[in-house]
Amino acid sequence: MNTPVTIIGAGLGGLTLARVLHVHGIPSEVFEAEASPASRLQGGMLDIHDYNGQLALEAAGLTDEFRGIVLEGRQALRVLDWDGTVLFERGDDGTGGRPEAQRGDLRRMLLDSLPAGTVRWGRKAVGARTLGDGCHEVTFDDGTTVVAGLLVGADGAWSRIRPLLTDAVPRYSGTSFVETYLYDSETRHAAVAKTVGGGSMFGAGPTEGTGINAHRESGDTLHAYVELTEPLEWFDAIDFTDAEAAKARIAAEFDGWSPELTALITESDVAPIHRPAFALPSGLRWERVPGVTLLGDAAHLALANGEGANLAMLDGAELGKALAARPDDVETALAEYEQAMFIRCETPMEEDFLLESIFGDDIPERLLNLFGIEERKA
Repeated sequence: MNTPVTIIGAGLGGLTLARVLHVHGIPSEVFEAEASPASRLQGGMLDIHDYNGQLALEAAGLTDEFRGIVLEGRQALRVLDWDGTVLFERGDDGTGGRPEAQRGDLRRMLLDSLPAGTVRWGRKAVGARTLGDGCHEVTFDDGTTVVAGLLVGADGAWSRIRPLLTDAVPRYSGTSFVETYLYDSETRHAAVAKTVGGGSMFGAGPTEGTGINAHRESGDTLHAYVELTEPLEWFDAIDFTDAEAAKARIAAEFDGWSPELTALITESDVAPIHRPAFALPSGLRWERVPGVTLLGDAAHLALANGEGANLAMLDGAELGKALAARPDDVETALAEYEQAMFIRCETPMEEDFLLESIFGDDIPERLLNLFGIEERKA
């Protein structure tokens, strides 16, 4: 390839693409809206799966580096009923296929693997247009522009590159998550820490669409995700800048739940953060447009299922490998990448495989019913 690949977005998918391209000697430039790598928190824990995310890291030549940032013991799992009854519990013996790491550590690892200057910070894309002959122009919020011979939108749910390919936009799912954080949990929130356990905890409600879930992160932090099925207007009526009032309003929806679970809301050391769940239409495809493609949430934003970051990284790795395999035939490489990505995202994961990858092969009947599964396949 004679020109660098222009990547919009320095998330995990875009950086994985840049790294795989670098491994194959193909230059890239990454434009990122954030002012610096440390300008904001990078989210919580991610379980990196052996059937997608770890394959991407292998293609990037970063398997050993990844093992160095894995948090031991975090594959431990507990599932609780709303009253605190333990429905399922599994420890972490180090042999599972979904090791956990902090998103920020993953991003830092990828950044450190790239040549200095690859990422251009503080460059927020606000629009893009087609120039012809496979070239596109991206405009940034400071008024500057860049012309790309090969443009990749890795800029997430509200991608500014996506309109070059499709008019599809994310729609609200009807469900939101409210994030909370409890710091120094072993000393300041001991009962809650004991309830969460050493890794991930899922608290299931008596009705579908409510839940209180949590991860034990690094630094003795509990990071909770409170699930509520309500319209956006319901959340708009809550003043999330008033931490105590917001916590009380959210906790009121979980009246009667175990106090150790509701404490993940009421004892939060930060104001609750509203995270509405949006998704693109399932099975989204587009006609091939020369010189541009998408990856990750920009291409297939879906409801939270533990696969988003893994799929974004796999997209980046697969696109990088496709371009490396056909450096003189970029359009064929892009077409092959997109077709494989479409199929990958449209193909539902086998129920048994997914359940066993999370829970093992001995799942109680009560847990199957909880997840809406009447019986295991023979």
